[in-house]
Amino acid sequence: MNVHTPRHPSLYEVNARVLLRRLARKAGRRLTLDDIPDSRLARLAGCGFSWVYLMGAWETGEAGRRVSGSNEQWLRGYRDVLPDLQEEDICGSPFAVCGYSLHPDLGDPEALVRFRERLHKEGLLLMLDFVPNHTAPDHPWVRDHPDYYIRDTDRNLAHGRDPYSGGWPDTLQLDYGSPALQDAMIVELQTIAGQCDGLRCDMAMLVLPEVFRRTWGREMEPFWPRAIDSVRNEHPGFLFMAEVYWDLEWTLQEQGFDYTYDKRLYDRLRNGTARPVRDHLRADSEYQDKSARFLENHDEDRAAAVFPPEQHRAAAVLAFLAPGLRFFHEGQFSGRQKKTPVHLCREPEEPADPAIEEFYRQLVACLRLPPFRGGEWRLLDCNPAWEGNPSHDGYIAFAREREGERYIVAVNYAPDRGQCYVPLPWADLAGKAVRLRDLIGQAACERDGEGLLSPGLYLDIPGWGRHVFEVAAEEG
Repeated sequence: MNVHTPRHPSLYEVNARVLLRRLARKAGRRLTLDDIPDSRLARLAGCGFSWVYLMGAWETGEAGRRVSGSNEQWLRGYRDVLPDLQEEDICGSPFAVCGYSLHPDLGDPEALVRFRERLHKEGLLLMLDFVPNHTAPDHPWVRDHPDYYIRDTDRNLAHGRDPYSGGWPDTLQLDYGSPALQDAMIVELQTIAGQCDGLRCDMAMLVLPEVFRRTWGREMEPFWPRAIDSVRNEHPGFLFMAEVYWDLEWTLQEQGFDYTYDKRLYDRLRNGTARPVRDHLRADSEYQDKSARFLENHDEDRAAAVFPPEQHRAAAVLAFLAPGLRFFHEGQFSGRQKKTPVHLCREPEEPADPAIEEFYRQLVACLRLPPFRGGEWRLLDCNPAWEGNPSHDGYIAFAREREGERYIVAVNYAPDRGQCYVPLPWADLAGKAVRLRDLIGQAACERDGEGLLSPGLYLDIPGWGRHVFEVAAEEG
């Protein structure tokens, strides 16, 4: 494999079971990973993606599916999305894993090998799931190694859970206080690592010693540093991304994860106030580089349903043009509004939103530019346009630069029109005429370099307004 990834890569999540069901309906026959067209993969590569996260690839069992199909609360949620719900639409949670081999519905075991090879030919890498906290109720270990699991007060095998929930009834909780279990999970990881290029580790913080102790009252030795080192000894460069919450992102980065979910940024963007977002972007550069930025994924509601249209666009500019890994979800580019529960393998029909499609086309074009893939990033000051005008506090601006290519990203992340000055950070603009061209809008102008340095670029834009300015200087 010889696939180069940029410093700030982009990832595209696709639900494997939903995608193949959709394609099969159009084809009128059963399809496997082999039938995903090369043209679809080429389009993703052409958009500048580095990773395809194939969610739901692993084998699940009938026990988990029965729970998924009998839980009344879950069933009500399914029917909200699919009023015409059929039994065959319920395939069970892909996170109730009973074996790390390709699910038979997706093809024979070698279909995953072939799919990965096709991705590599397009310059794409494959990410799959690892579920460390629990297994399906019909995992072979339940029969062969019941000592790998935690028992409840009635001596029954306990359901997987976190410290704040009542548990997931389609799972059984693994006992990380058992050295034998930890060794067995590392063997599983090593096996999985031979089938892909990186892993999204589901609820990775649940197997941190302090969280495990709080949940189960049991001590355990640290798992992640040893597990990650073990995999990388055999597969150098293998990538680990953690689904993590509760301000434990930095803890997992220190334990070896390449990327951690940035749920904090998502929550602050959703809240719609600029200052907390701006403060978040002041974090250490290493933390920023290892943050996975998203506006939706299979756990979160659809961005088009959560954010009003203009705020959606403003939030996307901030989340995806900042440093870190850019995490996109299939359907996001077309403005889908209905979140499909992971227990289902059919999604509702929804028309595409041409306006949001055009916005994301422009945004993805920006992400293909070298400064946004690996250039230097710096947060910029947004100063008052005049005394007594507080609207500058709604602005967030930053610069991207690489090998002489320069861009300014500026967003009025507030509902009302605002004004500010943004001093540009390049002293060599003095004495030059500077052309500014917006890559996501129609704005274009020419300014004197001295004025752009002090008092700065003057901005007067409506609520949720945004610019991505190409900055080109020439001798004045």
